[in-house]
Amino acid sequence: MREYETYFLMKAEDVPGYVRKKLPDFFPAGAVLSAKEIGDGNLNYVFRVKDEGSGKSIIIKQAGEETRISKEMRLSTDRGRIEAKILSIQSDLAPGLVPTVYSYDEVMCAILMEDMVGHSMMRTGLLRHETYPRFAEDISTFMARSLLLSTDVVLDHKKKKELVRSFINPDLCEITEDLVYTEPYNDQKKRNNVYPPNAAFVRKELYEDEALHLEVAKLKFSFMNDAQALIHGDLHSGSVFINPEHTFVFDPEFAFYGPMGYDVGNILANLFFARCNGFATIEKEGEKEVFCNWTLSTMVSIVDQFTAKFKALWKERAREPMAKVKGFLDYYMGRVLADTAGVMGLELIRRTVGMANVKDLTAIADEAKRTRAERTCILLAKDCILHRESFRKGADYEAAIHRVEEKVQKKELEEA
Repeated sequence: MREYETYFLMKAEDVPGYVRKKLPDFFPAGAVLSAKEIGDGNLNYVFRVKDEGSGKSIIIKQAGEETRISKEMRLSTDRGRIEAKILSIQSDLAPGLVPTVYSYDEVMCAILMEDMVGHSMMRTGLLRHETYPRFAEDISTFMARSLLLSTDVVLDHKKKKELVRSFINPDLCEITEDLVYTEPYNDQKKRNNVYPPNAAFVRKELYEDEALHLEVAKLKFSFMNDAQALIHGDLHSGSVFINPEHTFVFDPEFAFYGPMGYDVGNILANLFFARCNGFATIEKEGEKEVFCNWTLSTMVSIVDQFTAKFKALWKERAREPMAKVKGFLDYYMGRVLADTAGVMGLELIRRTVGMANVKDLTAIADEAKRTRAERTCILLAKDCILHRESFRKGADYEAAIHRVEEKVQKKELEEA
């Protein structure tokens, strides 16, 4: 048996012995263990180890020293420590909505954690056009609690500052600063993936729009400097495991202290990607209507439930005296909601034209339908960024989405 006392990148055949070494009592002594690499992300290696007799299983997530999409993008493996600690904190703040961490190995930079049995990755389910009736309830609870309860509205100020220092995450933040807040607007490193039929559209709407660049610059400096809350930092449908009755949030390796609207905006954008995919690929009108209406109503409900839960929790848990000044909660909430709209726009753009495209769009085989979906995302994104102060409730998103979808359809009819 290997001792696992020096870091190396594990393969599937190494992992059963690793679990035996690190958690000797997790599986019975005579259990026949199998291991499979199940990760589909760009940064880490995820293995499921299973007892073939009982079906009991565990997940091992190891941080690699370079990304899968580019060997030139090297990262500190300390992000594994950050992720393990974040999961433990989020589990305390939002009980039942985060998988349990059994152990973290600082040498192998690996997390040993609960296997979310009976759940599947949300993006995969959305691509099958499944709906999840509890998602708005669960994700709004997770965000309201994990975000507000990690702020200095609630925490002792020294404690909050210690947490800010503990979760400085420069390598992962640099990826976000480049791929979300910079390159989609100038392609300065020539890494954008622009769908050829939309090349001229992207140049005009993104690369040449100086008013848009100014607003993105404002949002970028907020991301880099506003240590507001302990954010997940990558809260998309690939960071959620789900079934119709329950939601798990995981994969917070991008976590750090930043603007909380970053999390809320990301989850909204990814629901809109699912809506675009549904419109483009579902052939039966009844099924299309059900799925696409669900994505929109869920977005509306997330915004409104998050706002209501955030305000109620603030009134219950706020400790900072100046946070109780009349009018301050509304001011603070307004900032969060404006950031949410801005970040939704950023995520829509970067996943459409940036280095890491989203499968919801790339899986649309019909050229005309994909072209339309991408243009809809870009135009909605610009509305969210340029007019982010006007997005205060779920109905504002619903109205903006209908406006943009009608605009794109009208343009197509004029050009036909």
